[in-house]
Amino acid sequence: MENSTFGKDILILEGFNIPSQSYIPCFILLLIVYFFIMVSNIGLVVLILRSSSLHQPMYLLLCNMSINDVFGATIIIPHVLRDLLTPDSQRVIRYMDCVVQAFCVHFHASASHTVLMIMAFDRYVAICNPLRYATIMTHRMVLVLSVWAWVIPLPLVGILIGLSVRLSRCRVNIVHFSCNNASLFKLSCESVLINNIYGLGYTVVLLGSSIGSVTLTYLRIAMVCLRSKNKTLNRKALQTCATHLAVYAILLVSGFIIIILHRFPQLASHRKVASVMLHVVLPALNALIYGLQIKEVRQRVMALFRKSKVASMDAK
Repeated sequence: MENSTFGKDILILEGFNIPSQSYIPCFILLLIVYFFIMVSNIGLVVLILRSSSLHQPMYLLLCNMSINDVFGATIIIPHVLRDLLTPDSQRVIRYMDCVVQAFCVHFHASASHTVLMIMAFDRYVAICNPLRYATIMTHRMVLVLSVWAWVIPLPLVGILIGLSVRLSRCRVNIVHFSCNNASLFKLSCESVLINNIYGLGYTVVLLGSSIGSVTLTYLRIAMVCLRSKNKTLNRKALQTCATHLAVYAILLVSGFIIIILHRFPQLASHRKVASVMLHVVLPALNALIYGLQIKEVRQRVMALFRKSKVASMDAK
């Protein structure tokens, strides 16, 4: 389709390379996953806020992750659901809507790292300084850490997207199913050297601080566990830390794959799969992994299953 077909404010999105007969099954599957993400994450936040026994720093910080997962899924999934039912010729988006979506995509990704960083700090204090945990991790500290996790990405992402918005545009095709920073500056025929330099610096700062802090934190935790002869402490530390590390590893691998695949245009379909994993699979896994780890959540889920089983038996 020629670039002149649309005005400069209307951009053409590229969909998934899937057969047309698979659109409806994909739509239904994605809708079910989105419903699960919303119900599980919002339900987890409500349960933590309503249960006084869960008003502990670890669980209160976990609310940040659930909120960010809901935010990240809502940025992408409804948009993809709409496009699955839309003909290719009508799969378009306004430029300003694309800019907003790109900002939200990168903000969500950045907040995912900062939230996991503050959760790692909480585990460090709990395991390495258990006697001072209550003194350090007060409600005020939890609030400060939460605000920090949400505020830090704002200027970083704002500058990243601002550098792309300043460029003039000579194209209207977005070679992706959604908008991101790379898709924005690829619309321009101008030099994007500044964008690439800042983008590299942004990635190094974000991933460097994230990987560095998490690695140092867990090395310290590992040293404490190796020196400790308390098997109960070590088992509890392993349980909570393994959960956090599993989520962090999935986030890191997904992020690295997306960054690498951006350098290979011929692997665009693989990049789309990695993006779906980041925005769809990870939020669903987070709710499962962390939700099932909390004893009270498991008890509530089992109670619901028992009630539904009794109701079905009574109906018979």
